Amino acid sequence: MGAERFLIKKSEIPEGVKLSESTLKKVTRNKSLLAQKLEALKKQRLANRKARHELKMRTYKYEKEYKTAETELVNLRRSARARGGFYKEADAKLIFAIRLKGINKLSPKPKKILQLFRLRQIHNGVFVRINKATLTMLKLVEPFITYGYPSLSTIRKLVYKRGYAKVNGQRVPIQDNQLISQHLGQYGIHGVEDLVHEIYTVGPHFKEATNFLWPFKLSSPRKGYVAKRHGFVEPRGGDWGNRETLVNELVDRMN
Repeated sequence: MGAERFLIKKSEIPEGVKLSESTLKKVTRNKSLLAQKLEALKKQRLANRKARHELKMRTYKYEKEYKTAETELVNLRRSARARGGFYKEADAKLIFAIRLKGINKLSPKPKKILQLFRLRQIHNGVFVRINKATLTMLKLVEPFITYGYPSLSTIRKLVYKRGYAKVNGQRVPIQDNQLISQHLGQYGIHGVEDLVHEIYTVGPHFKEATNFLWPFKLSSPRKGYVAKRHGFVEPRGGDWGNRETLVNELVDRMN
């Protein structure tokens, strides 16, 4: 818009009218600015087209990787069953934790751990890498949270539907891949599918990817809770604690 407003065409100059030297300079400058702007816009469009194509190719590669891993797992299970045994799957590497309770009757230690996990509000959810330290911390705050092992579809739904970025301390909606590329491009993450893959596989830049995401703000679950004061594995049934793969059903009701 800037340069086009002042760009005068020769056909628009009345016959016999002479332009001053300053006006001619202005016309020449605006013409040059417009040419530079159009050239920059053309380069940007080409770069965006290339980035979209590369992201599309990586997405196909990820889908093939997921499908291959799933097929291999099925074959290993069948092979073990045919030999009269069973196949022990690899231990989970990723947890999705959701806060269930507020600040009432909360001692300082669990409160600090919940802050470290960024679970500051009820129904906040975060992805956590499984290691000895995080498992020890989860045990200390178990009565206040529920957690389990999220599936690929759960991760994808959360990022696409509830995903917000943390930019300069502000909660910003992820409206395009450019925002992700701007903040995580240095780690090879340029789009939502790259982000989902990094989280699902707990890649080398998992920490940067999860810190980029604002804690997920989930809704109260449809059909409600069973009993938040009781553990999930208790005979009478409850909500807090480790749900393993059943956390996907709860997230689906809260998403």
